[in-house]
Amino acid sequence: MSLKIGIVGYGNLGRGVELAVKQNPDAQLAAVFTRRSPQAVKLAFPGVPVVAADEAPAWKDKLDVLILCGGSATDLPTQTPHFAQWFNVVDSFDTHARIPQHFDAVDSAARRAQKTAIISVGWDPGLFSLNRLYAQAVLPQGKKYTFWGKGISQGHSDAIRRIPGVQDAKQYTIPVPGALDSVRLGENPTLTTRQKHTRECLVVLKPGADAAQVEHQIKTMPNYFDEYDTTVHFVSQQELDANHSGMPHGGFVFASGATGKHGENKQLIEYSLKLDSNPQFTASVLVAYARAAVRLNKEGVFGCKTVLDVAPAYLSPKDGAALRKELL
Repeated sequence: MSLKIGIVGYGNLGRGVELAVKQNPDAQLAAVFTRRSPQAVKLAFPGVPVVAADEAPAWKDKLDVLILCGGSATDLPTQTPHFAQWFNVVDSFDTHARIPQHFDAVDSAARRAQKTAIISVGWDPGLFSLNRLYAQAVLPQGKKYTFWGKGISQGHSDAIRRIPGVQDAKQYTIPVPGALDSVRLGENPTLTTRQKHTRECLVVLKPGADAAQVEHQIKTMPNYFDEYDTTVHFVSQQELDANHSGMPHGGFVFASGATGKHGENKQLIEYSLKLDSNPQFTASVLVAYARAAVRLNKEGVFGCKTVLDVAPAYLSPKDGAALRKELL
């Protein structure tokens, strides 16, 4: 199977998808769609058409799947159901509290068009979601924990950049060390959202912007910052570029449980990721699930799915016989 992939949006994540496609011999990048002037977009590997996003429907018979690389705050809630009218689509929508609403909107559009959509693909939501499911199924008794960071959150950084008066921003998510240690020791603490993580924001203001107003909007933003202890630092563009140009991230999923007649045997599952480049890793996950979306569509599986619905074998370019021989 040769996957003809289109990218919508050529920011950090879109550039990561372009690189990831190159590592998958059964995939090829067929087009990049942008809201910018196509002439202004310079690809890492020239030769692929760069097309205005409004012209994407004309490509509906030329592509197997679209990977949507916009932000979760304002782009994906409208883009994913929109493009699902014509294409199989995969996105990285990461606003956890709004996933059910996003799922319903995308499912409706994809079913009408007999297309397959997979949403909230990445490492969290995504791979971490799978590990939470496995842990809860295997250790039904006990407690489950997820920690993120230290690292830059693309979605949260994007949400800050959408605030009027903000020129640029990066946001670090940081686990609270004492909470992390307590879980590892098997103490099974009860932790609030605020007790698990802090958030640190580095913000470049536009000339004339009201720093106090921007800080207030950040700290009170629902689903992003209002439940956390958040620190806002105002810095120059030069400082942000010099000291915070990378995109590291990572995190941990824990399941602490007990087995035996009286719960006498303590069991601890720990899954972790340490990423030099959050967008490039997320992009690599998106490409694997793009393969799954095309396979499912060819089998007549329409509508919206998440990583929880997709069998692992659909992610691999190898067939079932090879996977059973090499991985079981």
